[in-house]
Amino acid sequence: MWRLLSLRPDALVVWENEEVKRRLSHYYGVMSDRRPARYRVAKRVPVELEKNVGLEEMWRVHREKVEEERELYERVEEDVNALSKIPAPEYSLIDLKADIASELIKACRLCEWRCGVDRTQGEKGVCGLTSEVRVASAFLHMGEEAPLVPSGTIFFTGCSFKCVFCQNWDISTNPLNGVPVGPRELAAIATKLRREGARNINYVGGNPDQQLHVILSSLKYMDVNVPLLWNSNMYMSVEALQLLLDIIDIWLPDFKYGNDECALRLSKVPRYFEVVSRNHKMAHDSGDMIIRHLVLPNHVECCTKPALKWISENCPRALVNIMDQYRPEHLVAFYPEKYREVARRPSPRELEEAYAFADELGLVWRPVS
Repeated sequence: MWRLLSLRPDALVVWENEEVKRRLSHYYGVMSDRRPARYRVAKRVPVELEKNVGLEEMWRVHREKVEEERELYERVEEDVNALSKIPAPEYSLIDLKADIASELIKACRLCEWRCGVDRTQGEKGVCGLTSEVRVASAFLHMGEEAPLVPSGTIFFTGCSFKCVFCQNWDISTNPLNGVPVGPRELAAIATKLRREGARNINYVGGNPDQQLHVILSSLKYMDVNVPLLWNSNMYMSVEALQLLLDIIDIWLPDFKYGNDECALRLSKVPRYFEVVSRNHKMAHDSGDMIIRHLVLPNHVECCTKPALKWISENCPRALVNIMDQYRPEHLVAFYPEKYREVARRPSPRELEEAYAFADELGLVWRPVS
């Protein structure tokens, strides 16, 4: 049995293996090949769709077929081999999802910026991306949360946020930092990572939401049983989230801020709390989840406490990673006077206050270190 402890000798916070497995039961089932990954079930749901139908009709059929996918999953969830007895249809729910996503980027609304640009024609929105998807790196990551490692991380370029302290600024701010990949190449990358020992396929970045059209298309060329993990800032649109809810096996979202003002100032994003809380709730109600919260210096009262309180009231099954590794990076490192409030690491006192508040709320959490 492994245990992850905080640094407090007087009140050690223990994340028990048994408790983790209970809260992440679906994820552990897929990871150990006892249950089928949700995307593989969706690939067995046949869809009949007339040619040249509009997006409204595609969504209607999608809602209908998602219900079929859920019913099918209930029948096969305890028998990973049962899917092999079900023939793959010519056109499946995964194909429909990919086609809807491809329509959405023609007037892009994959995230709540809802830029409306036609990315298929080379236009770029806030994320800086056209329809081309680039992967900056893909490898077995040993630095993620313990239940996830080794994690088959695929880092995409571009991001819907403009965090002044971004630690991955080299890929989030430069969409061309990486190599172009199509659906087949992305599927091959994911399959190779699983065969090399990945416990999951971790779509991350930058941010993965803006790459949804290619990620969904890649699943048409995969059939390896592996949990799909969505590692996101959770600013995706409702439409994008609806395409993901019934195929993601475990969610690894960020909950950065406790209010809109801090989010706008430090990540240049409007309507933060409304959007991110909505998406966390919907994802939590659909499956397993580990929520990350990065403790920012001088933001315990305005961000950490409100975010943790909301999580405790709305995502009670979620595990929480209270992250202590913030350091001044990117614009903060270059302009510390301008961003003085976050121009240092969080103090031990601030971290202890965050941990104590999580305990008061009854959260199952751990710090990074």
